[in-house]
Amino acid sequence: METRSDSLWKSLDWFTIGIYLLLIVGGWFSVCGASYDYGEPDFLDFSTRAGKQFVWIICSFGLGFVLLMLEDRMYDMFAYLIYIGMIALLLVTIFIAPDTKGSRSWLVMGPVSLQPAEFAKFATALALAKYMNSYSFNIKKEKCALILVFLILLPMLMIVGQRETGSALVYLAFFLVLYREGMPGVVLFSGVCAVVYFVLGIRYDQVFIADTPTPIGEFVVLLLILLFAGGMVWVFRKKWVPTRNIIGGSLGVLLIAYLLSEYVIPFNLVWVQWGLILLVVSYLIYLSLSDRQRSYLLIGLFALGSVGFLYSSDYVFDNILEPHQQVRIKVVLGLEEDLTGAGYNVNQSKIAIGSGGLTGKGFLNGTQTKLKYVPEQDTDFIFCTVGEEQGFVGSAAVLLAFLILILRLIVLAERQPTAFGRVYGYSVLSIFLFHLFINIGMVLGLTPVIGIPLPFFSYGGSSLWGFTILLFIFLRIDAGRSRRL
Repeated sequence: METRSDSLWKSLDWFTIGIYLLLIVGGWFSVCGASYDYGEPDFLDFSTRAGKQFVWIICSFGLGFVLLMLEDRMYDMFAYLIYIGMIALLLVTIFIAPDTKGSRSWLVMGPVSLQPAEFAKFATALALAKYMNSYSFNIKKEKCALILVFLILLPMLMIVGQRETGSALVYLAFFLVLYREGMPGVVLFSGVCAVVYFVLGIRYDQVFIADTPTPIGEFVVLLLILLFAGGMVWVFRKKWVPTRNIIGGSLGVLLIAYLLSEYVIPFNLVWVQWGLILLVVSYLIYLSLSDRQRSYLLIGLFALGSVGFLYSSDYVFDNILEPHQQVRIKVVLGLEEDLTGAGYNVNQSKIAIGSGGLTGKGFLNGTQTKLKYVPEQDTDFIFCTVGEEQGFVGSAAVLLAFLILILRLIVLAERQPTAFGRVYGYSVLSIFLFHLFINIGMVLGLTPVIGIPLPFFSYGGSSLWGFTILLFIFLRIDAGRSRRL
């Protein structure tokens, strides 16, 4: 007779576990290469970072085994309790954690330090999956949508209170899950617009159009708002006349205004755009009342909200962000070079990766690594060690392994018979994808340096255990799917 344990081992997705083990091993060798100095004790000496990481890895194997041995029903049953417990821990951390490099996010327990923010990810994923699996849930209901946003923003606010902005941004990955579950595409579109507005507004704020006193950044963003408003009328209402009036009228007026400013009296074209936006919003309100269609009103609110975001982002950048955060963003946007300050890490990382060439310098032979030119090279900037020692071939192999993991998680999530398993699965892959994109991006200088680890590679027990918990809970849920079919 087949026991429950035998059935579990047969139903586990061993392919995903194999990728996990491959990434773990590759990560450990990368930590060895990044932290090892000639003349130090061997890799397994527990006084070295490589030795400590080996202990974290062994512990993560035991943690994964325990998670697989638990009943998959327990994760659904205790999802809210786990979430509440983690929120309480995040709150307590703000007050009792020591100040570490400007943040209060690490709990010190003797020789061990843990970061609760890493564990709050799986708790938030469980809470979202639990709520979205409830009978009365409908993502298109405003009440349900507000509760989802609350579940995501609450841990974010707690982590921001710990002054760990980078870790808090990871929770934005959960909005990808909401999009998969039916969240209106306009919400995701609004998020993309916010990023575009911010980048253009900051990057080209001091660049002017020809001989006019019109800043390009502000002008382009306001022009996009007008074009998006007209485009949304066509997408949601399929009405050609109002679409033509908004887009054609705006472009015509701006062309005339530009010619007047260029050849008659120079003036700021942004003033004209403000007037156009007021006219467009008034026109949309008129259409909403005459056609009795709320969509026109929502488009008008989108336009006003976009304008508000543009000017509030300037205030946030100048008055709320810390000076070092402002410099990091300016370095990424090309406004400053700062090779000895905020841009030092990224510049040295690029040198290390570029020096690796096609096949790399070989294990433990990285000169940039050995001479410690790259700060945080065994944590946030671990990928530069891979690039230097293993070259393009090794870096591509690591990225390919992560790609296979992401694709496999999509397959596992899609085959779940319940919303609980599917939502949790997409939460896991969204978090992995966010970490991978941002970490590799900041190492290559494509995204701001916000200090988040590369899954299974960066040194540290908290991140390794956090990713292990995320993955193995999903593997246990997937293993129990046959019982729920």
